[in-house]
Order: sequence, then C-alpha cells, then structure tokens
Amino acid sequence: MFFQQIYETGLAHASYMVGCQKTGECLVIDAKRDVDTYLEIAKREGLRITHLAETHIHADFLSGTRELAAITGAPMFLSDEGGDEWQYEFPHHGVKNGDVFMVGNIKMQVMHTPGHTPEHVCFLATDTPAIADQPIMIFSGDFVFVGDVGRPDLLEKAAGYRGTMEVGARQLWQSLKKFRALPDHIQVHPAHGAGSACGKALGAIPSSTVGYEKLVNWALRHTDEEAFVSELLSGQPEPPRYFAMMKKLNKVPRPLLTEVPKLDVLSVEQLSKAVSAREMIVDARSKVSFAGGHLPGSINIQNNKSFSTWAGWMVPYDAPFIVIAPEEQLDEITRKLMRIGLDNIAGTYPNVTDWQGAGNDLVELPQMHLDDLQKVYDDPSVTVIDIRGYSEHTAGHIPGARHIHGGYLRDHLTEIPRDTTVVIACQGGDRSSIASSYLMREGFENIRNFPQGFGGWKSSGAPVEQGQSA
Repeated sequence: MFFQQIYETGLAHASYMVGCQKTGECLVIDAKRDVDTYLEIAKREGLRITHLAETHIHADFLSGTRELAAITGAPMFLSDEGGDEWQYEFPHHGVKNGDVFMVGNIKMQVMHTPGHTPEHVCFLATDTPAIADQPIMIFSGDFVFVGDVGRPDLLEKAAGYRGTMEVGARQLWQSLKKFRALPDHIQVHPAHGAGSACGKALGAIPSSTVGYEKLVNWALRHTDEEAFVSELLSGQPEPPRYFAMMKKLNKVPRPLLTEVPKLDVLSVEQLSKAVSAREMIVDARSKVSFAGGHLPGSINIQNNKSFSTWAGWMVPYDAPFIVIAPEEQLDEITRKLMRIGLDNIAGTYPNVTDWQGAGNDLVELPQMHLDDLQKVYDDPSVTVIDIRGYSEHTAGHIPGARHIHGGYLRDHLTEIPRDTTVVIACQGGDRSSIASSYLMREGFENIRNFPQGFGGWKSSGAPVEQGQSA
C-alpha cells in the first residue's frame, strides 16, 4: 500500500494519495488546484491516478479534483448526501453512506458525517491483503481534526445560508457518535492542520488516531449536547471573505486550469497606465521594503504563509490585478493565487525602482513607532484601530483601541476618521501593513502604521486593556 500526505502550509491544507502498488492504481483525496504535484508523485512511484475523491464541497480552497479528472480521465467519487441544495452540479460518480469502491486491493468505504457541511463524507481505508475486515485509516476531511472538529458556522457566516449554524452543530454531535464507535487503532488523516480557519484549535501534528482523539479532543470529551453546541459555536475565527466564492466554484461548472500559468511581464508604460487607472496592484515584497517606497494605490500582501488568505480577503474576483514580485517568486505566488481561484492576474512587474527610475514618484507608508505611540495613544485626536481577530482583541489590546478586523475594513470606511491621526495595529506589523496600505488606496491620508504591533506594545510594559472596546 502506498500512502503520502501532501501538505500546503499557506492554507494549512492536507491532501492525500493512496495507492495499490500491486495494480498500480492510485486515489487522490481533496486535491489542491496545482495538480502537477500529484502527477509527479505518481510518475515517481510508478502509479496511475485512477480514482479521485472529495470529502465535501470545500470553502477554503479551490479543489483541483476536476483538473486531475480532465488530465487523467479518473472518475470523481463525490458525495450525493445532504439533500438537493448540497449537490455537486457537474457530472460525477455519486456516493452515499456505506458505499464501497476499490482502488486495486484497497477498499474505500464511505461514511456520511454531516455537521461541518450537510454533504460531508469520510473515507475508511482497508488494506485487504494485510487484513481484509479492519480499516486502518479514516480520511476525515473537515469532520475531525487533530484536537478539534470542523466548525458548522461557515455556511451561515461565509456563504450566507441562514439558520444552518445550530443545525450543523447538532448534526456534528450525532456524527461524532459514529467516530466514537470506530476502533481506537484507526489512523486519522484530516484535511487541515494548525492555522486553518476551518476550526479554532487545530493541532500542529499531521495525523492522529481515533483512540488519541477520544482522549484529548475537546469535542469528543463532551458528554452533554447543549454544552457541546455552545462551545462549538463560540470563539471561532472570522471566516475569510473569499470562502463564499470557493463554496460556489467548488460546486458548479467552472473553467479549469490544468497548468500553472506563466505571467506576462508588463512594461513601465503598461504599469503607469494601471496606476493611473487605479487598477488593483498587489505588492508582495516585505513590509519594510513596501513602507520605504511603493506604487501609488498598491496594497502590501507579503509573500509569506498567509499570502493566500489575505489575498482572498483583499483582492476582488471580478477585476484584473497586477503583482509586484521578483521573478524567482512568481511561480510560488501564482500557485498561491490559483489555489483560491484568483486567476485574473493581468501581469507582473519585478520591482518598483525601474518604475521610479522612469521619472515616477513612489509613496511611503507612514509609521508610528512604539515610543511615539505610548505618548499619544490616549489622546482624543488619535484613533488606534486594532485589525486583529476578535478573540485576539478581547484577550488584550492597546487601551482605547477600536476593533475592526482587517478583512472587514471595506465595510467600515465611513466610521474611520479622515481628519485626525489613525494608527493601525495588529500583532506584529504584517497585517497592519496590509490594512494601512488598503486604507491609503481608499484615499485616507492620515494613516500611520504601527510596525511593532500589540506584541511589541505588551512586551514593552505598556498598559493593556482586555475585553471588547467601547
């Protein structure tokens, strides 16, 4: 039996390849969209990708299952559970609870586990030559993670399906009874790890066992349904704005992207026209470089492990955009964007110095450093905006700071002063650079970025306030 996890750190997403080495057949579960990874592994291992499967209609990334199907011709085993509203709207091989299909000598059994979503299924794998009647693995998708379970509020908070939150929580409670009934030895292989917004307490280790999760997973230790529902629905992180788009695109027919595209390099003249037209420009350089000088109207989303998530928060899906990044980072950045369906890349430019050398002016991002902020944070003419998550803010913030999550700034522009100093703070300066540059793009001329963030504020011994700000 061949087994490999493919882990993408930017979205904390795990996909899997399970193969039968005797027959050469291989299954890919919950594929990411840049599918060349799976093709290369299959070629290296002497396997053919003959089966494809998904645990549910994903909200946090654009699935590559259809891209793999187009390339390999492999059938897609997708859930037909959950009712009419939760069906995939393109041809596939539908599966329901108890169904079985074979990947060579490996038996895959479907287990319907609603809660995170109504159609969610898991796959139990049995290596029949080794032991014919005992599953050894469960591919749990967004049902059970290491130390956590899938949140049931995304359909309501991110995709707008009203009244689904509590229903999903109670469905999850029932689904966990199925999980508890499984043998302790079964390995648990989830679709996400620490850092994913699909739960609130995901562990950092890549896999677990049913027995271990029964011992340590907070959700499986609950004995009262009402207490479970209450805890499950509280403290969940803000779902990124792009989740609603992913939920749609993963369900309906859409254009396929079977190769990682090569980006067009723009001329200085083309870049100047884009700046004049106020096209979206994503500057993926470091926050320090961006602060020192950037193109007017550009926003700073650094090419780090949070790039995909924040691009999904800040970049619209219905308009072209330009990427500022060195050539050696373009393949990585393009993959990060295609994984969440941001395909409208109009072109790229490697730096800002050539544009400046052609006689154009760069813009600096004004900073307010720790010593200066400590002197004025309680001045009525200074507004501090904490753009971290709600739970981060309530755990501790700069006294008097207003809380507006950075991803929701566009919904609160009229509430932000334009005639007095506004200081933007996060934990360590990365997210505040995104938010500050976005506000500058929206015409705010009074923005100051606080690069040390709340982490620097707290470690300096400055006063800290807890709870939600007035």
